[in-house]
Amino acid sequence: MRNESKEILVAVAGQPNSGKSTIFNLLTGARQHVANYPGITVEKKTGTYNFKGDKIILVDLPGSYSLTSYTLEERIARDFVLHEKPDVMVDIIDASNLERSLYLAFQLAEMGVPLVLDLNMMDVAKRRGFEIDLEELSRQTGASVVGTVGSRGKGKKELRQVIHDAHKNREKRTPIRLDYGERLEPVLSRLESELSKDQRLTERYLGRWLAVKLMENDSEAHRIVKKHSRSAEAILNTVARERKDFISQYQITPEKLIAQSRYQSAEEIVQRCVKRTKEIWRTLTDKIDRVLCNRFAGPLILLGTIYALYNLSIVQGYRITNYTWPLLAAFQKFAVKMLPSGGFIFDPLLRAMPLGVISGIVAVLNYVPIFVILFIIIAIMEDTGYMARMAFILDRVFRYFGLHGQSVLPLVLSGVYVGGCAIPGVMACRAIKDEKARLATIMVVPLMNCLAKIPLYVLLIGLFFAAYKGLIMFFIATITIIIALGVAKVLSLTVLRGKESAPFVLEMPPYHLPTISGVLRRALERIWLFVRKIITVVFLVMVLVYFLINFPGLGEERKSYYDNQAKKATRTFSKKIEKDNRYAEILAGAQLTEFTSYFADYRNSKMGAKGEEAEKAIDQKFSERNFEFFKVVKKGKYELEGKKIKDREAKKVFNAYKKLNRERTTLRAEIKEETIKGSFMGRAGRFMEPFTKWAGFDWRVNIALLSSFAAKENSVATLGVIYQSPMGGEGKRLEERIGEEEKGWTSLHALALILFMAMYPPCIPTLLMIKLEAGTKWMLFATIYPIILGFIMAVLVFTVGGSLLGLTGLQAMIAIYVLAVAVMTVMGLVKMEKGGENL
Repeated sequence: MRNESKEILVAVAGQPNSGKSTIFNLLTGARQHVANYPGITVEKKTGTYNFKGDKIILVDLPGSYSLTSYTLEERIARDFVLHEKPDVMVDIIDASNLERSLYLAFQLAEMGVPLVLDLNMMDVAKRRGFEIDLEELSRQTGASVVGTVGSRGKGKKELRQVIHDAHKNREKRTPIRLDYGERLEPVLSRLESELSKDQRLTERYLGRWLAVKLMENDSEAHRIVKKHSRSAEAILNTVARERKDFISQYQITPEKLIAQSRYQSAEEIVQRCVKRTKEIWRTLTDKIDRVLCNRFAGPLILLGTIYALYNLSIVQGYRITNYTWPLLAAFQKFAVKMLPSGGFIFDPLLRAMPLGVISGIVAVLNYVPIFVILFIIIAIMEDTGYMARMAFILDRVFRYFGLHGQSVLPLVLSGVYVGGCAIPGVMACRAIKDEKARLATIMVVPLMNCLAKIPLYVLLIGLFFAAYKGLIMFFIATITIIIALGVAKVLSLTVLRGKESAPFVLEMPPYHLPTISGVLRRALERIWLFVRKIITVVFLVMVLVYFLINFPGLGEERKSYYDNQAKKATRTFSKKIEKDNRYAEILAGAQLTEFTSYFADYRNSKMGAKGEEAEKAIDQKFSERNFEFFKVVKKGKYELEGKKIKDREAKKVFNAYKKLNRERTTLRAEIKEETIKGSFMGRAGRFMEPFTKWAGFDWRVNIALLSSFAAKENSVATLGVIYQSPMGGEGKRLEERIGEEEKGWTSLHALALILFMAMYPPCIPTLLMIKLEAGTKWMLFATIYPIILGFIMAVLVFTVGGSLLGLTGLQAMIAIYVLAVAVMTVMGLVKMEKGGENL
């Protein structure tokens, strides 16, 4: 139970683009914790700070324009206030848009919680010529009021003080009571009087608030009455009768009149509290929007922005991996040293399994620098306000394909810009009120480029399109949205036909300069979510995949065959170096296996060395580790007490060992190939190969695609295990290992696989979310149709484009693009029911 004298629970609410996250971060600093609201995947951010001996606990509620039951964010915010009963509510308000922001403030105040209005971005309001009387605003609203400039850290102390005082003086305050006019007030009074008879109900909820919500026909208010009132049926019958009589008498619904009254009250309060010191007919935001939102220039600028985004993140991020990869390789080498020693051709399970799993995970983590740049740029675009402009521009196109502007947010969350997640994308569809657009959006959300698909894209681009990284990512991002619009159009003309679209209302926030701390914090939060998924979900799946691609394993007869081959190669090596060679005894028996590890470590270290000094340091290290072995790996050329030595016997041993090592590598590769082919997943992959070969997929790729059904990151992680070097391969990237083994792969193979992955069914958690939002049949449809669509596209690229037309990967990409745009243009002209519009 909370001790109110020492611990104060504060809920932070606010409309989108009000600077709520900035203020939350300003108050709490680094003392934050991110979890999920119970039973849903929406993040719950909490933070703490100490003030005058009390511990203040802040909960950052999802941004919302009101507290209705229409969207998930609104329900979460409203339910938290209702059921958690915070000690203080802080409503973050954009001071330059006070009238619009007061609508949410009125709803919060009516819930009976001590309210603090934080007028953020006071500097923007001043530049626009607004002078706000904070004391008068406090008198008009009955709330405590304070002004801040969150982006510059101004007002932090004052806001903390006001929050503390609001809690301290909570018994003295007078809750706001909006006047809803002579038509509705008598109804509310009668209903409030009826509710007051139920003490059990009014002990938990404010009677005036509940009366207003019941007249608004709010579903949560109905649920509250049913749950907590002994006379629920009588109360709800009274509400139904009052609503029916009201609508019949005044020809207007109570909820519409309530909304009008709130807007009118907000206008009156602003007239009393705000003075205009100067007239600004056209703000800087208006001037910028004339260009960025222009009917012709806007789409071109948007395409240029997307291209620049990928050119910076993919091209420059990939260059950074040249510096981060050695760190991952060093970690891999360190892990190898911690594991049991390997055998000559067979490794023990306690070495082989961790090595396989680590190899797969490291292959995925290699792309983290790309994500860092990508998320930083996206955070900048969000903070500046350009994301809303993107929704405005895309809405013009979406309307022709059965969607509208409300579909933009789910698609953005899912990965219109590569790097989203389909789960919040599907959940965001709850805000879409008409069924046709909602279902169509849910069905195309999985076609977006979620963060989990990026590793495979980057891997294939690095292998086959290294000179065109930004261009290929731009192609992926735009072709997926084109295909998604086509699917939405087909659905809207067939199974979803006949349902009307609702109008789209979009707020265009003013442009802001992003803060460095805010951008970095949000980017790092997203990176951590990705890394956390790697070290949890992907790790567990990789352990399962390891067993599925290594078991049941080789039979005793095949093991015996490979053992005999290894012994034969070893005997040949011993004969070549001859008994009278002084290194014969050093490299006999178990010491040969030890030398094998030494040889591999030395070779890998030399591969990563840069410069003469680094090579000298490596030589010094390995000579101290085992000088006799060192003589051999140096081919008999070394220094001893300042003298240069040429040891012919050591050189002879080195040449003999090189052949032995080649034979050992060949045997280990054959063992690995045979083991994987005969494994459970290997058999499944080979079973699919007669069909998938038309798309350019061999059994190895089939295994990677099967493993990625649980989580897309597993595609690269599984390839990391499959293409793990038989000698360990520490120090080599996955691109290099695939390039060495798959000489027959072409850019057409890569493009076909990229397109198939772009269409690949969503992960299991997303499918479960689709089932929750749309039902089982739509979940099954979302699983099956992307596979069919992706396979058809891959076959067209690989078989038709390659075998019949002889196209290269880039030529096929251009052909697909031209064809897709032509088809979409024709589809866009097909008549549909009238869609939404920007308001």
